[in-house]
This record gives sequence, C-alpha cells and structure tokens, in this order.
Amino acid sequence: MQDILKAKHWIIISLLPALLLYTFIVIVPIFWSSYYGFFKWSGMNEPSFIGWANYLEVVNDPIFWRALKNNMIIVVASVFGQVPIALLLALMLRQTTLFQRFVRSAVFLPTVISTVVVGLIWGYIYNPEFGIVNALLEMIGLESWTRAWLSDPDVNMYAVSIPIIWNYIGPYLIIFIAAIQNIPTEIEDAAKMDGANGFRKLFYITLPMMWTTIKVAVVLCISGSLKAFDQVFVMTGGGPAQSTELLATYMYNNTFMTYRYGYGSAVSTMIIIVSLILILISQILMKRKEEKGMGI
Repeated sequence: MQDILKAKHWIIISLLPALLLYTFIVIVPIFWSSYYGFFKWSGMNEPSFIGWANYLEVVNDPIFWRALKNNMIIVVASVFGQVPIALLLALMLRQTTLFQRFVRSAVFLPTVISTVVVGLIWGYIYNPEFGIVNALLEMIGLESWTRAWLSDPDVNMYAVSIPIIWNYIGPYLIIFIAAIQNIPTEIEDAAKMDGANGFRKLFYITLPMMWTTIKVAVVLCISGSLKAFDQVFVMTGGGPAQSTELLATYMYNNTFMTYRYGYGSAVSTMIIIVSLILILISQILMKRKEEKGMGI
C-alpha cells in the first residue's frame, strides 16, 4: 500500500510541470478570451465594457450561422472520412512488413507537410484552367463535369473538405495501429479457437477492444475540424461571398482584418461552446452504441 502511494505521488509530481504549462498556455487564455468577449476593444485602445453585446451580435449574424453550417460539413466529412479510412488502413497495415511500413509512411507524410503548403497544392489541383482534376475529367470524356471547384458555391465546401481529410488521416492511422497491436494475442487466439474469423472477429473482438480509442479519435477529429483554418484560408480565404467561411476564418476576419478584438474573442468562445456540445453529443451516441453492444 505504501509503495502504491509513493508511485502515485511520483506520477503527480511528474505530471505537474506539463499540467501547469497546459493550464497557462491553454486553459487561462480560454477564460481570458471569454472575458474580453464582454468588451469593445480594438486591440490598441482601452477596453470598454459592453456586456453581452458581442455575444448577441454573434448569434444574430447570418454569416456566423453560415460559417457554422460550413464547419458542420467539415466535421461530418472528417469524422466519417478520416476515422473510417484510418481504421480500415490500420486493419490492412497492422503487420510490420517493409511494404506496409512504406505505405504507413506515405499515408502519414501529408501530416508533416505544412498546412499552408497543402492548401497551395490543392489550390493548384482544383485550378479550373490547369488543375489536375479538370484535366483528368476531360481525359476520360467528362468535360461536362469540369468546373471552378473553389468558386462554385454548390461544390466548394465539399472540395475543401477533401484536402482536410487527406491531410489528417496519418495521425489516426498511427493511433489505431497502436490500439490494434495492444489487443492481447490470447484473446485473438481464443477467438480463432471458437471459430471467430473475418468480420465476426472484427465486430465482436477488434472493434469492442478499440472502442475507447475510437471515441478519443472522434473527439480529436471534432475539435480539430472546428479549428480548421489554414487550408481553407489559403485556398479560398472564406470566399467567394462567404460561401466557404468557417468559424475560424470568420473569427480571423473580424479580429485581425477589422480590429474587433472583443468581438473576435466572443466568436472564439462560441467556437469552444459549439465544440463542447458536439463532443458531448458524439460521446453520448457512442456510449449508447457501446451499451447496446458492437455485434451486428
């Protein structure tokens, strides 16, 4: 018992520096930003308290709701794009052969590329005059499908979702491979002896054992999608006519382009609130799925 208490004390002491650093870098700025949301402030003059005016303006601004709608498209595309693709690849690349290690590295490579560079690359890919997408469509005889992918309001949000999905599959792939490799071999051997192979093994053994990891991945995916900024800002800047405006670009434009730091702080607080709501809903739905069982 004494040894356990000593171990806990050492764990607390070891985690304390990182916890303090995280508190001052992340937690304190969140509350500080929420506080400045109650002020009219240009970043240079003396802040003037205006109560809930900034927050009321945010919820009454149709551009905010358009940005939220666009962000929801990104969230849905990411959750149902990044997570399933990464999970499928993890199941296929769980071995450590030379070829599979090469494929893992190739999938992870976009993650280490600057998001600004990713935005520039995909901007050229979607270019209506010399982009690869339109060139391929013309090559296979689908000229009628060619369009200005980033300028057409009917498709531009779906177009910008693809680079975001492609950019962040790698981290989830590594997380899922680690989770799969941590499944005890005794359980897999027992499943084989009981005749559980293929899809039965996947849905009754592998996925239930990974479910906690999948829930964490969904949380990371939602929070990351709501912070999406770099690629979209480089490719479209939120335009044309706010058709690709996201919450982060909306906050940036109102904070740094019009020098409304108080209003921008209110928008950032709203982003946090939306993120918490979506994460809570996702965890409730996944907990219900877990309680009902993973079997199909």
